[in-house]
Amino acid sequence: MDAAIDRNMNKYHRKAMTVEAARELLQSRVRPVEPTEVELAEAIGRRLAAPIRTVEPIPHFRRSGMDGYAIRTADIAHASAALPIELEIIEHIPCGKEPLYSITEGKAARIMTGGMVPDGADAVIMQEMTEAVEHNGRSIVRIQKKIAPGLNITPIGEEAGEGTLVIEAGEKLGAGHTAILAALGYNRVPVYRKPKVAVLSTGTELLRLTDPLQMGKIRNSNAYMLMAQIIAAGAQPLLVGQIPDDYPKAERMLYDLLASDADLIVTSGGVSVGDYDSMADFFLRWEGTTLFNKIAMRPGSPTTAGAWKDKLLFGLSGNPSACFVGFELFVRPVIQQLQGAVVDTAKTVTCLLAADYEKVNAYTRYVRGQWYSSGGNHYAKPVGRDKSSTILSLKDANCLIVIPPTKTGIVSGEIVQIIPLDGALIV
Repeated sequence: MDAAIDRNMNKYHRKAMTVEAARELLQSRVRPVEPTEVELAEAIGRRLAAPIRTVEPIPHFRRSGMDGYAIRTADIAHASAALPIELEIIEHIPCGKEPLYSITEGKAARIMTGGMVPDGADAVIMQEMTEAVEHNGRSIVRIQKKIAPGLNITPIGEEAGEGTLVIEAGEKLGAGHTAILAALGYNRVPVYRKPKVAVLSTGTELLRLTDPLQMGKIRNSNAYMLMAQIIAAGAQPLLVGQIPDDYPKAERMLYDLLASDADLIVTSGGVSVGDYDSMADFFLRWEGTTLFNKIAMRPGSPTTAGAWKDKLLFGLSGNPSACFVGFELFVRPVIQQLQGAVVDTAKTVTCLLAADYEKVNAYTRYVRGQWYSSGGNHYAKPVGRDKSSTILSLKDANCLIVIPPTKTGIVSGEIVQIIPLDGALIV
């Protein structure tokens, strides 16, 4: 499968590869970037570069689960409303204080939730089940009911023993991961550095954001859309500029970039069959390996990718929605794999189609849609106009609805697969 595109083939005659095959081909080419070490606060949202194991049990002391009294259950084995048992309170144990005394026969200790249970105690009885009284100058707790040994005590190592693997390398660090790392005393955390992703656009029709609008020209929205997608994927975007509609100049610019410290290069536009589609020509002439230059999908069938030594170069469609879809399907998984993620691109969510989809498809379509839950079912419906050149529907989409090839369309209520656009299923 990992073979170069035939160099004798021109850009007008291409062999389409399936989305699945293209993803597998890309996945086989990617190796993680080097790790670095950052402060814990800076590690949030990054991917872990080494597995984390406990250096001590969690928790490392017996912990009370209630405000109440640490007791010996043997002392209250015969307690009843008619014959309450009285225990002498010998100590008050707040959180963070090590007990001074062991609990012996006839004794108890007042203890707060999270406090360290003293030796000798085998249960904590909640405060609401007791009555505290003063008797002959002594503090007494009166108990009218027996409880089982171990009640309201979290034992040492209940969550994890010493040396337990608690976070796998490649996991994205969220709030729960951060809590674990802080609990284990990780001030600095090994993470993968953020991959550098160079972004280029093609076409003399593109204007800068500050340029006045001109007839026949458009502002370069793709570059900033890609920048947002790259940041969301955990990488660092580098807005390089535009590829000129001059092949020799475009070629020099691309080779210079391939020799730079960018880990990945993403271009938009110029991959189709137009007279000035310089990226399509470059992928047929360059010294690298063109992995594919047509995908059996809509939108974005001219999506192209190649390998230059250990660096990947993507040519995405210039149409905004096709560019967006191409990034989500192919570039996002690569960026996340560069950060050590174990990527399963086959994961989808099963939904019921909430509206008729009447387009006839020779290829699988990835339709911008919204998914939601109602009455215990997941639903998905297309949003906006389903054209590769449209842009307004992008902000309303939270998924891609996978519409298989069809000669009749798909009616509302049929089962479809979706890919959520928060990246959760493209790890």
